Amino acid sequence: MAADPLLSPLLAGALLLLLVAALPTVAAAAASCPHASLPANFSADLTMLQHQLRGTVRLAANGSCALELTRFDLLAASPAARFWAADGPTMADLAAGRAFSPLPLNQTFRNASLELPFARPLPRLLALYDPDTSSDFGHVFLPNSSASDLDASDAATVAVVRAPTMFDNCVPLSATETYRLRWTLNASAGTVEIGLEAAIGSEYYMAFGWTDPKANSPAMIHADVVVAGFTEEGTPFAEDYYISDYTECTLGKDDSPVSGVCPDKVYEDGKNDSILVYGHRRDGVSFVRYVRKLDSEDAKYDVPVGATEEMSVLWAIGKLRPPDTLRQHYLPQNHGGPKDTAYGFLRLNLSETVDNCLGPLDADNKEDQERIIADRKTPLVVTSAPAVRYPNPPNPDKVIYINKKEAPLLKVERGVPVKFSVQAGHDVALYITSDPIGGNTTLRNKTEVIYAGGPDAHGVLATPKELVWLPDRNTPDLVYYQSLYEQKMGWKVQVVDGGLSDMYNNSVVLDDQQVTLFWSLSADSISIAARAEKKSGYLAIGFGSGMVNSYAYVAWVGNDGVGRVKSYWIDGKSAAGIHPTSENITFVRCKSENGIITFEFTRPLKPSCTGKVECNNIIDPTTPLKVVWAMGASWSGDDLTDSNMHSVTSSRPIRVLLLRGSAEAEQDLRPVLAVHGFMMFVAWGILLPGGIMAARYLKSLKGDGWYQIHVYLQYSGIAIMFLGVLFAAAELRGFFVSSVHVKFGVLALLLAVLQPLNAKFRPSKPANGEVPSWNRVLWEYLHVITGRSAIVVGIVALFTGMKHLGHRYDSENVEELTWALMLWVLSVIVIVLSLEYKEVKRRMSDRSARGHWVLGNTEEDDSVDLLHPDGTARNSESSTSGVMEVQLEPLNR
Repeated sequence: MAADPLLSPLLAGALLLLLVAALPTVAAAAASCPHASLPANFSADLTMLQHQLRGTVRLAANGSCALELTRFDLLAASPAARFWAADGPTMADLAAGRAFSPLPLNQTFRNASLELPFARPLPRLLALYDPDTSSDFGHVFLPNSSASDLDASDAATVAVVRAPTMFDNCVPLSATETYRLRWTLNASAGTVEIGLEAAIGSEYYMAFGWTDPKANSPAMIHADVVVAGFTEEGTPFAEDYYISDYTECTLGKDDSPVSGVCPDKVYEDGKNDSILVYGHRRDGVSFVRYVRKLDSEDAKYDVPVGATEEMSVLWAIGKLRPPDTLRQHYLPQNHGGPKDTAYGFLRLNLSETVDNCLGPLDADNKEDQERIIADRKTPLVVTSAPAVRYPNPPNPDKVIYINKKEAPLLKVERGVPVKFSVQAGHDVALYITSDPIGGNTTLRNKTEVIYAGGPDAHGVLATPKELVWLPDRNTPDLVYYQSLYEQKMGWKVQVVDGGLSDMYNNSVVLDDQQVTLFWSLSADSISIAARAEKKSGYLAIGFGSGMVNSYAYVAWVGNDGVGRVKSYWIDGKSAAGIHPTSENITFVRCKSENGIITFEFTRPLKPSCTGKVECNNIIDPTTPLKVVWAMGASWSGDDLTDSNMHSVTSSRPIRVLLLRGSAEAEQDLRPVLAVHGFMMFVAWGILLPGGIMAARYLKSLKGDGWYQIHVYLQYSGIAIMFLGVLFAAAELRGFFVSSVHVKFGVLALLLAVLQPLNAKFRPSKPANGEVPSWNRVLWEYLHVITGRSAIVVGIVALFTGMKHLGHRYDSENVEELTWALMLWVLSVIVIVLSLEYKEVKRRMSDRSARGHWVLGNTEEDDSVDLLHPDGTARNSESSTSGVMEVQLEPLNR
């Protein structure tokens, strides 16, 4: 059958259409990448670790062997940094990895789009890595299998992986673009996730919220805001606040209401409706993510937010007041800056898609970890502990701590010796190196320069190793402290020229190792400087055992940027107990740099005034000076209120020995000194008085029993007394005759030592009926008077010792011991009076037979010389049965 002439053109057209439709499929199959094993819909965000890294990774849309990176942000890294392929995020995995792309990362990327081609199977981990410093800036996991090989849960997990730093939208808030708002709306769930991000210090807060929709114009009053920030321990928080007044929060007393910028939960029926999701400090930038309901159904303190409505919002940044004894919450202070820089308003519709944040935030100060400034004569205590917030991930499990701070940034001065007390364990050998990674026992880095330390610089708490390093003019500006045996345990050392250590002769670290005190003495004045390592709004040092009844010097930098130092007398724990003084302080300086406050002043040792409270503020260089410190968020020199109270203080006073250039902590009674005190009590409170009482009241014993008791008790007391002196001298590392207690103790010691010497040279006793010689009479007087004087001086030494311990360790620690000693002495006096009364009655009954009262031992039989080892009888004093009397009347009568 002949073909239909119309069918052939139609069939040819249909075949042509089928061929055209099949061409994309064939092309896609031909262009698919044989090395790609990711699901087609895979998309994951980079996890930020350093350098403000952000971005989204997915397969190239055209099926080529390439990864697409969109919305890519990164602060410029070192020339060696690259995209890196590795099997995992550990130090060993990254060190064994390879460069994934030759693209250098030594430039800043701002919302960039990149394509990263690859010619081999994708790695398990794609990181941005610097092999020179072993630094991981961030990474993303790539599932190394096809979607068909994944179970349902894994497929759902890897399909879209969101990092906590990534959001759908972003707008800058401040005019300087240092404060940003990021958000992702989930209208179906009735929530919005918000990210607050600002290049500010860790002591600052970030506030954002909605204004009162009923107000005629945007205002802070009745606004519903969230205040986010970081605690002093570095923990992020996000808290609901309600603004009822343009003041800092006043919690109110009795019937007065709560007012100011206060957390919702301090109001009646208020609660925190914001849920913290995540927060971190990276490169000097604060970031906090939280979620809140669009409508929390709290009509009193929260503003309902419309998902599609344009509403007025407000924002602010400023100093954050830490909690104190009066307030248990972190409270924002006045933002203290101009509009659109420190606070502002704008109109916002959450449903609109907007991304106006071009590039990463770049803080002026990126070194955000703890700082320690090394000082002359002040050892830096080096220990090791688990890593918590190590500044250069990835990190080992254990890292170096200096003065209880994890891997701090250490700052030293050229020409000033740096002392390390290494107590990190025998597996951590400290050394100062040019290698940023350290642990170079395998000579991985053959160009490494070692400036101090080495394999012998290790120790433990019981036997610390002292390492002294002297940076000189040839030391580079940046070196590193590390462990010789393991990599990346330490961090950076900044080497600078000159500082407080060169200007002052002495320095000590005060309690809790957060404040350093410097001083130099002259003939009639003292120059003092103090530096706080903890970020705060003001620093105060006080001379006294605590805040109350102390003289304080407070330093702060006002809103005008001018540093101030003022002196105060404090006699109470409230603002009413803080009294400004007109003390004569000169050469005053105060500055705040990187959150570290330093102030200096000079004052006379003895104020040249009378009648004023500051006239009693006398510094005696020969007496230990008790020093305490306090810090808080802000200080006002003119209008003091309870809001000026401190947020952190020293745990106890430090006794600064001005002349010796050293210090010791106020603490409980040291065990060795407790042994010293107990020995002295046994000697002067029991044995020596007991020996005298034996000679006085035990004459009725047969033979020479009383004499043996007398001698043995005296010798035992003197021996224990000498041991007690040795214990105290060893504990205090010297013998200093400066206090009243030591002076009385030395006198008592001399009088006690005089007794055995006196007994060694005593004259012979006269025979019956013979008149005693003057030597014998003088010896009797000297022996009795010096012996009893020694007891009196010894008891006084015991009480002055209690007073000395009270001055050293605070009075309440030894008050009970002092009362016990007083009761013991009174008890001994009562016993002596009772025995003396009985002795007097006995003598009165025997007066006719015994004649006049006799000085000394009226029934003494000292024929046996107990000072001699064999106790042989003295030939000049044979045993007699008569009674010898020493008459006090003139012998020529």
